[in-house]
Amino acid sequence: MKNRKLSLLAAAAALTLLSVQAANAQKAYDTGVTDTEIKIGNVEAYSGPASAYGIIGKTEDAYFKMINEQGGINGRKINFIS
Repeated sequence: MKNRKLSLLAAAAALTLLSVQAANAQKAYDTGVTDTEIKIGNVEAYSGPASAYGIIGKTEDAYFKMINEQGGINGRKINFIS
């Protein structure tokens, strides 16, 4: 009888520990990500000798604006910093 109670107690403790770890892991985002926003940074030459490549940054900006207009990514808006 004592062995059974000990087994039930150990199982309950393990279940509690696993559920707490899962709850903590849900809100662990990388740098630049929140519940409402995803920050994406970019370095692009918009002037000077390499300014011809600036069209790449402008195209990326337009694409991310389109994604935001459609609701973002899983409800998160993209904050594109160039």
